[in-house]
Amino acid sequence: MTAPLDALAVHAQNTPDKVAVVVDASGGATPSSTTFRELNDQINRLGNGLVAIGARSGDRLVWCGPNSLEVIVTIHAARKCNLVAVPLSYRFNADEMQYVIDNSDATVVVIDAEEAPLVASVRDQLPKLRAVVVFGGPVPTGSGFLAWDDVCADQPTSEPDVAATSEAGAAMIYTSGTTGKPKGALRTRTDRQIVFALLDQLRLLHENSVHLTTGPMYHSGPLAFASLAHTLGAPIIVLRKFDPVRWIALVKEHRVTNSFSAPTQLKRIVSLPDAELEHADLSSMICLIANAAPVPYPLKQEIVEKLGDGFLFEVYGSTELGVDTVLAPEDQLRKPGSCGKPYGGIRIRIVKDDGEIAAPGEAGELFVRTNLAMDGYHHTDEQLTELADDEWKSVGDVAYVDEEGYVYICDRKKDMIISGGVNIYPAEIEAVLYAHPQILDAAVFGVPDDEWGERVHAIVQAKSGETIDLYELRTFAESRLARYKQPREYEIRAELPRTDSGKLLKRVLRDEYWRDRDTAV
Repeated sequence: MTAPLDALAVHAQNTPDKVAVVVDASGGATPSSTTFRELNDQINRLGNGLVAIGARSGDRLVWCGPNSLEVIVTIHAARKCNLVAVPLSYRFNADEMQYVIDNSDATVVVIDAEEAPLVASVRDQLPKLRAVVVFGGPVPTGSGFLAWDDVCADQPTSEPDVAATSEAGAAMIYTSGTTGKPKGALRTRTDRQIVFALLDQLRLLHENSVHLTTGPMYHSGPLAFASLAHTLGAPIIVLRKFDPVRWIALVKEHRVTNSFSAPTQLKRIVSLPDAELEHADLSSMICLIANAAPVPYPLKQEIVEKLGDGFLFEVYGSTELGVDTVLAPEDQLRKPGSCGKPYGGIRIRIVKDDGEIAAPGEAGELFVRTNLAMDGYHHTDEQLTELADDEWKSVGDVAYVDEEGYVYICDRKKDMIISGGVNIYPAEIEAVLYAHPQILDAAVFGVPDDEWGERVHAIVQAKSGETIDLYELRTFAESRLARYKQPREYEIRAELPRTDSGKLLKRVLRDEYWRDRDTAV
């Protein structure tokens, strides 16, 4: 049975010559402009090629690489072939990549040539993997990997003969739990009514929409909004890696109407010299979405002052539960510290420690009822906290709601660090530090950083009779952790605070650095 035409196929049929993807030359990218007809042809060639090398409906496909045309083609091809797409951070080291690929049960990996040697180095530890497809450069010598062009060569441009079960495409995005090991958040369904309510709230349902990628698409937010752009038939302008000067130029050049960004990128944009900002023209912008970390109120003020008013949105959500609240432009300065209100039938409940529903202004754990929730975590008993009826789920954030129903996040997910919009999990870093022969105890947490939001900070305790050489410790950690996870500072203390039961009182340590900072904004 041939699959029915999906959204991309419809756009290729109705607006074949409309530009679908523009890749900017910055960041080492190969510049290109691709129409919807050309894009759909490439997607179908890859999709048919994946089927030819053994990909089967329901299989996991891991993709990895900076933003590119090939990444976009792979995401669409996975959907058309009814594969579960699994984004993999190109910032991971080889061991981290091996864990995600193996844990996800992936049978196929599609990867940028820059990262392919890392997977090649751990190929013997991936027994479930059947094929690796490399794009953007040469295949590692002796790896047995396949070249993208060879997989697509001689394949038809007809739709793959696989019926997709979800118009959005199944995906499994890796996040992390209390153990620090990444967990795959599996999502096989969506809710069309809620999605279109969100698009309406964000003012994205209009003609002449143009989307600009700001952050890497392996994150759930950038991935979701880029995918929605193509669902609506809007072009995507691709930045391989973020560059604030090029971002400003691309908005003006392509009359960009919407983008999704973490606060770190926005801070870099508004921090450009006046001479650069003089060339900025954001008059086309309708929806600039800020998310992935709390957006400081002074940053919002700076965006409005330097870039313009009337288009800044903030949303609150998670990989597990999707977007749950929206703060509109007219409320950005009126509601400092808020991340907005629920929409489209999504409901919020604040539950105090005693189980009672919190009154307005009272803090408690934030529970959400939404049809955008993930199916569950893959290969683990650890799941989201739920209320008795199982319809209300929590990712562990503490919040309160004001009299008008606006939500304010008081605290982060337990212990997690958000630096530059990237989730970093201290337990994983602590495990590396514990492996050092002189370390008895270690605590890793986020401390305030004006550019990144938070940066990784480590406090260590030496074993009795041992002396810690911090230079050697830093070298030890750098060889075992991806760069963005490495502590920026180390401290040595005689003892770390713990309860009688042995639980580390990390909050006591964090409060020394956050005491004078408003973490709600």
